[in-house]
Amino acid sequence: MDKITGTLIWYYYICPREVWLMAHELNPEQDNPYIEIGRLIHEDSYAREKKEITFGNIKLDILKKKNGQIVVAEVKKSSRFEKSARMQLAFYLYRLKEMGIDAKGELLVPREKKKVYVELDGEIEKELQRAFSDIENIISKETPPKPEKNKFCGKCAYREFCWA
Repeated sequence: MDKITGTLIWYYYICPREVWLMAHELNPEQDNPYIEIGRLIHEDSYAREKKEITFGNIKLDILKKKNGQIVVAEVKKSSRFEKSARMQLAFYLYRLKEMGIDAKGELLVPREKKKVYVELDGEIEKELQRAFSDIENIISKETPPKPEKNKFCGKCAYREFCWA
């Protein structure tokens, strides 16, 4: 499970092909305007918070203490990928729990002034365990899954790789 990262969890809920490509270090086009926008929002938002904390195989956007509780926050440019973002954040909470750290999560979408609270529960843990199994199966294959059009393909940084 050490190969599984928050980024792979994120991609798992969007496209299995992206999971394989990312896991095999075939990184998306970095000058994609949507990646750039996300990077700028991440850098410019929540300037007073402690950002980019690497902890084992996880990279936390924001780590803070609120009313005595550890809070992990994930910053996203839009809520379009809310399910993926919530599960990515849940993955971080799961990994922290494995390390004996009890934390809560906040999904932050600054451009929409939106905050979604995420807590780890038994149902989410089971869903993550299924995702871990699926991801390990996907990345163990010699070739990526065939491309399948979905609602996220239009702005995907891998678009040229799949549909050129």
